[in-house]
Amino acid sequence: MIKINLLPHREEKRKQRKAAFLRMLALSAVMGGALVVAAGGIIAAQISEQNQRNDFIKAENAKLDNQIKEIKTLKEEIEALKARQQAVEDLQSDRNQPVYLMDELARQVPEGIYLRSFKEENQRVVLMGYAQSNERVSELLRNLGNNSPWLERPDLIEIRLASLGQGKDAKKVYDFTVNVGIKRPRDKDAAGGAGGTAGGAAGSAAAADAAAAKKS
Repeated sequence: MIKINLLPHREEKRKQRKAAFLRMLALSAVMGGALVVAAGGIIAAQISEQNQRNDFIKAENAKLDNQIKEIKTLKEEIEALKARQQAVEDLQSDRNQPVYLMDELARQVPEGIYLRSFKEENQRVVLMGYAQSNERVSELLRNLGNNSPWLERPDLIEIRLASLGQGKDAKKVYDFTVNVGIKRPRDKDAAGGAGGTAGGAAGSAAAADAAAAKKS
């Protein structure tokens, strides 16, 4: 009987399989490394591109910020110019306010009211005078608040009983003080009011005489 030793042959097969496994392992490692490097390169390229986009956006935002600052400065300058223009227009329109005031007082002061003085300050007019009764003062307040396109928001500051004259000629009257606002032409136009205005200095003088002539 012939005996054959197969151990060397099996050992050789094992070595071949081990070598093939090592080659496959090495090839897999190389391919894995190549994939990692390729993926890393792609990701790095994408990151670089995104950084460029971010830098571009930051630069554009900085430009927009500068433009916004310039626009804000221009708006502030425009508002300042408008305020100056409005101040000039108000100054010009305020020159005619005494004419409007005298005309309106002549129109709105009822019978039984005597105005002895008035003072204008900061678009408010303080009227001081005498009235035959409280009802006359109430009528004056209603006229100033509801019927006048130039006067608004009348407030009764004070009213008290007083005496005019001496002896038998003394008369009991009501001494009153009224505070009322006067509109500028632009305020009057904005409110949609309409009313007559005096034509000149002669008209204002006549209105003052008419107001003074309304005695108790």
